[in-house]
Amino acid sequence: MKRTHILAGLLIAFSLLSSSCGTGDKIGSVSVTAIGVSGGFVNIVGLGGTIQLKVTANYTSGKQIDETNFATYEVTAQGYDNNFGPIAGALQAPPNTLTINNTGMVTSVDPAVCTWVSTTGDPKTPGWAYTGDYMIVAHYRGFSSQPIFIPISSAASAQSGMQGQCGPTS
Repeated sequence: MKRTHILAGLLIAFSLLSSSCGTGDKIGSVSVTAIGVSGGFVNIVGLGGTIQLKVTANYTSGKQIDETNFATYEVTAQGYDNNFGPIAGALQAPPNTLTINNTGMVTSVDPAVCTWVSTTGDPKTPGWAYTGDYMIVAHYRGFSSQPIFIPISSAASAQSGMQGQCGPTS
């Protein structure tokens, strides 16, 4: 009889531990960041320019795990190419202008665009603002990240007086 009680107790303990009894470490959120980006903004410069995204699963225990290669990405074109204006220059959906692969590498491709405008009109002190971007949301195990917004300067700007400059380069 003693062995039966011990075995039953061990089975109950094992089942509680394996079910985590509500105390298990679970994903609380997913976040996406651009690696190596400084200055608080993201910009892809030039055709073939790239930015590496990192997708992090944030667990309730505080643990963070890189899940970039296991995430999926939703990309939405917003705004326009400043060279063609809001109507004619609506940004095209990927795989035009921008692609993203399953490792989170974002690459600018043809057709080239300039989604930046100088607020000063002076090439020496341009003061950049963007007219369009690609909003990217990462998805992992039923969680969606906050959006990250990526403007592109892969074409020369046709903005008067700007000598072809399109967006910040650093």
